[in-house]
Amino acid sequence: LSPFYQGNTCLPTSNPNATCTLGGYPSYVIKATTVKQVQLGVNFARNTGIRLIVKNTGHEFSGKSSGAGSLSIWTHNLNSIDYVAKFKDDVMPYNGPAFRGGSGVLARDLYKAADAQKLAVVGGEGQDVGILGGYILGGGHSPLSSIYGVAADQVLEIKIVTPDGQFVIASSTKNTDLFWALRGGGGSTWGVVTSVTVRAHPGTQITSVRFTFTAPSQATFEKGVRAYWKRFIPYSDAGTYSYFFIIPTPPVSTFMMLGFVAPNKTTAQTTALLKPWFDDLKALNIQVSPTYKTYPLTGAGLIDTFPTEPVQGDAAIGSRLFPRSAWRDPDSALFNKTWDVWSAAIPLGVLISFNIRAPNVWNLDNAVLPAWRDTVLHTIQGSGWNAGASATTIEAARADLTARQRKWKEATPGAGAYLGECDNEEEGWQEAFFGVNYERLLGIKKKVDPEGVFWAKKAVGSEGMSVRSSGAIPDENGKLCWD
Repeated sequence: LSPFYQGNTCLPTSNPNATCTLGGYPSYVIKATTVKQVQLGVNFARNTGIRLIVKNTGHEFSGKSSGAGSLSIWTHNLNSIDYVAKFKDDVMPYNGPAFRGGSGVLARDLYKAADAQKLAVVGGEGQDVGILGGYILGGGHSPLSSIYGVAADQVLEIKIVTPDGQFVIASSTKNTDLFWALRGGGGSTWGVVTSVTVRAHPGTQITSVRFTFTAPSQATFEKGVRAYWKRFIPYSDAGTYSYFFIIPTPPVSTFMMLGFVAPNKTTAQTTALLKPWFDDLKALNIQVSPTYKTYPLTGAGLIDTFPTEPVQGDAAIGSRLFPRSAWRDPDSALFNKTWDVWSAAIPLGVLISFNIRAPNVWNLDNAVLPAWRDTVLHTIQGSGWNAGASATTIEAARADLTARQRKWKEATPGAGAYLGECDNEEEGWQEAFFGVNYERLLGIKKKVDPEGVFWAKKAVGSEGMSVRSSGAIPDENGKLCWD
């Protein structure tokens, strides 16, 4: 939960005279452990008009799980896990193993449950993220996405308390419009999800690789990164997923591969896959000492490869899904233009990136952003400030981010951005986060929630209302009002 969206009102400090106020934190919280408690909270909010928010683990980059003066339904303790040996759906169609979990289940706990059955589930690299909450509702990318698609593609059934307080099932045969919207249409919008049933896949070994490099000069460093860039299509088509940082460390940047994950591949196969790139690095006099680990169980491999990490500091972030078309010919003008636009951000701040694909493996009809189906790069940039910075400084940093995001958009017309890791001031957010699905999503929102019980910034149907804060910083400290 970013302190920025709480207005930085209660930061850790050694100053004994520092102040601490609630800021954007809710005034009231329901620690939900039963569906009945969730229903009581939704009904109370609808009948009184108090702002209602939903929080699972709080891994939310844009303030959706906070709001001053609000009632928060905290779903973290809805954390049961049940193994379903045979889930049958003739419409989907699906006939195989599944897991049904409460919306508060953590990724690592579902990974462990799957390992116990020699199975695998699609979830994020953040092991302490609530895998069946806002993550899966917004799409959810995964180290297994290049093989099985995004997390929302795995959903077989959802149980949810809707804005009218009813507890319903959404599936391929029940509340089908709602089921469509819940798979990619975002969280904090349609109701409070209490449990989700997801596909389980055959467990497999995975090999992961971690390494760091710099270079004799910045120009050489960027040649080394470009040698990796041009291989994004073959790497993702091979079913791999990589999570890497590029950090400006003058005079030469640093590349950190936090996890090159190769499901169903041995160490030897993964070594062979990376060898052409590493040969290019060697020719550039760039030294790399990779560490390879192969794990017999999928979940254990993901947990060990991706330890917990801090993900939010004093910065505003924005992201973009770069389309596969730019990589089809690494000698083309389009590839060069895309590289030039992206690499121009290298000296400006940390770049967090993922080489990934997310095919629609089963030709599903859901609300996942179509840009996911045509990407090989999800990348995040940020514009930061020092702790305690003035509002003027923060506003300038935000303006800088907006200008940089425009350049990425101009280079990738018709693409989009992952709403789970995005700029909450995104221009043209309806198209960026939802694409051609937005009008249908909006129609379902008006039908399911005509009174606007659920509202979140840049969520479906959020137009016409905004949080009135005291300054220009987009925090959640003010009242939610009609514009």
